Amino acid sequence: MTEPARDASRRTGTGTPAHAPPSADTVEAVVRAQLAKALGGRRGMAEAAVPTILFTVTWLTASDLRLALSVSIGAALVLLLVRLVQRSTVQFVVNALFGIGIGWYFVHRSAQAGGSEQEQALAYFLPGLLYNGGYAVVLAFTCLIGWPLVGFMVGSITGDPTAWHKDKQVVKLCSRLTWLLVAPCLLRVAIQAPIWIAGNSGSMDPDAAVAALGVLKIVLGWPLQLAALGSMIWLLSRNRTPVDANAAPA
Repeated sequence: MTEPARDASRRTGTGTPAHAPPSADTVEAVVRAQLAKALGGRRGMAEAAVPTILFTVTWLTASDLRLALSVSIGAALVLLLVRLVQRSTVQFVVNALFGIGIGWYFVHRSAQAGGSEQEQALAYFLPGLLYNGGYAVVLAFTCLIGWPLVGFMVGSITGDPTAWHKDKQVVKLCSRLTWLLVAPCLLRVAIQAPIWIAGNSGSMDPDAAVAALGVLKIVLGWPLQLAALGSMIWLLSRNRTPVDANAAPA
């Protein structure tokens, strides 16, 4: 047994740290469980991807922005209805609908500003770029100030949202995991932003830019997220850091 594990055992009288259920007695187990919940499994991933796929395919085949938006919204509503009938969580479908709604708002603003249909279609992808950029900045900031966001996943299990910060080993692990969440967001922005700018500036054909952004949104979406998750799981499989809400400061 490792030294941290012995300390945790002495504090609780068992091999399981205080305030943590037997199934989540390590930081690694906690993060794996929380990530699985956040991603929603294969079905949640599909529900997030389908509306974007349909929007892109409809736009490429019909070049009709309203039709593309209608098809993507209709698909999301059908998925929502299925969830409601099955009485299962609607979180991931609602997330997709929310994303479509934000995209529609940007399209509407572009139309009000006199943008062409191609410019409006490009506007649909702007919220995703802004979200990924903002998300990366926030996550990176939490690491730089020493309070990595993943650490609060640990706090949600221990019952104390900040006690994990007293253990430098836990903070180091959570920082690495948070940086792995930052990486996909930065990559998406680095690849998609130049295409979006080129399409809007006229240095790239707008239809080609919309097509490229649609494909990249799918390719750099869940596949890239799963790659990051795989890296996190690999990192999590290497260590067993005990969850301990009463860890003494290092």
